[in-house]
Amino acid sequence: MTPTNNLQDLQPRSVWAHFATLCAIPRSSLHEAALREHLIGWAQARGIAAIVDGAGNLILRKPASPGCEAMPGVILQGHLDMVCQVNTGTQHDFERDPVVRDGWLIAEDTTLGADNGIGVALALAALEEPGLIHPALEVLLTVNEESGMDGARGLLFGTLRGSTLINLDTEEWGHFYLGCAGGVDVEVRHECTQENSPPDYAILRFDVSGLRGGHSGIDIHLGRGNAIKLLAEALRDLSAHTDLRLLELNGGTARNAIPREAFAVCALPVAAALNIGEWVQHRHEAWRQRFAGVDANVALACKPDDMPISKAIHQAERDRLLTFLDIAANGVAQMSDVFPGVVDISDNLGVVNLVQGAFKATFKVRSLHDARADALADKLIARAASYDLHAWKDGAYPGWTPNPSSALLALCQQVYAAQFGKPASVQVIHAGLECGLLAASHPHLDMISFGPDICGAHAPGERVEIASVGYCWQLLKAVLQALATDEPRKTFVHEKHEKFKRPHAVD
Repeated sequence: MTPTNNLQDLQPRSVWAHFATLCAIPRSSLHEAALREHLIGWAQARGIAAIVDGAGNLILRKPASPGCEAMPGVILQGHLDMVCQVNTGTQHDFERDPVVRDGWLIAEDTTLGADNGIGVALALAALEEPGLIHPALEVLLTVNEESGMDGARGLLFGTLRGSTLINLDTEEWGHFYLGCAGGVDVEVRHECTQENSPPDYAILRFDVSGLRGGHSGIDIHLGRGNAIKLLAEALRDLSAHTDLRLLELNGGTARNAIPREAFAVCALPVAAALNIGEWVQHRHEAWRQRFAGVDANVALACKPDDMPISKAIHQAERDRLLTFLDIAANGVAQMSDVFPGVVDISDNLGVVNLVQGAFKATFKVRSLHDARADALADKLIARAASYDLHAWKDGAYPGWTPNPSSALLALCQQVYAAQFGKPASVQVIHAGLECGLLAASHPHLDMISFGPDICGAHAPGERVEIASVGYCWQLLKAVLQALATDEPRKTFVHEKHEKFKRPHAVD
């Protein structure tokens, strides 16, 4: 594999070299096999044990440095897959993209894969760093984290040997994460009754675009537009004024990404189609005002479509689907009553698809309390049922309960202060990390998470601050060295951290 040219001169070289290799190997969720095979070969060439478990996870093991064999082992954890998002019409080429600008590595029209490629690169660099003093190392690289956490879910009890785990999958430098939200998907399905579209109607395509999207957990509190919701709102309004026949509707590509684009193909009376421009412009301007400063580039467009006139869903089916999509809960449902400024409960209408009468929609529900996520999911299911839509829960995973008395946290706090001359803050995150599932299969683990500054994960324009990657590398090496000796453990005092700050707005 040829590393991406733009990354050759970035520091630390070892970390960026690994990230460049990751960029060169496609690794969308459920398609990590090529990358896993490459890493197995890489590990074997260096005498590092490589194991693939029954779930498809890759586990790399390296013995402790001489003299450190008695110290408890350490697990470095990340995931192999990434969310693949691309702006419509973009031709992506890793030989020219990502680009370096103002201290950031940026993928302008696609996702970058810094989530979680940087974490994986940090772990791989630690395995081959010359002279690094460390306990026995295990690197756990899971599969399908982004679309179901299947790797962490399938990890068998007792697979891991270490006693502490450092998750490298958070996105705000200078903060240690000690807890995360759990989540559950809500799937909605319906087979719509269809009817013939009038042969003399005009076929039009409506497009919602220009939205910023983002991570459906980290960015959900920012009030950005949801393309699916906006399209449903617009079509519901239009159907109240003219005989709109709905043929096709699509929006979003991942349940954990805020939808940036959505479109619908409709049949309208010719007279209504000829005068549609004024309605489109009015709706477009209203949205621009509504999302000023948040999603200022939101756009609604309408153009003739060359789809052959075909069957549309029945008018009553149209009304129930559009009404459900328009009024179903979406966004922040409740802020935390324990951690100031942190979202407790939210949901995201992430994907919708209506083709030849078959309707599908997926919501992502999150909460810092598993029971609350379950309750909101049940409400969405009840709402769907009230419109005669079939809905169910799927893919539930537990949250990660904070432990402010963590010995690993205390050690990391002391190392951070020694390295950077100031304390790190402690946070919880309204996003899913695999730590909750890993705690279920390995309850003895003492866990913490940190990472570099990554903005716009799960959306085109994703970027990572180059300097913060260097800081993470410095911290990781120092923490591993501290864990390889008895002295820090004897001197650390557990401190309770009662104030948790909200993650910064990442884009």
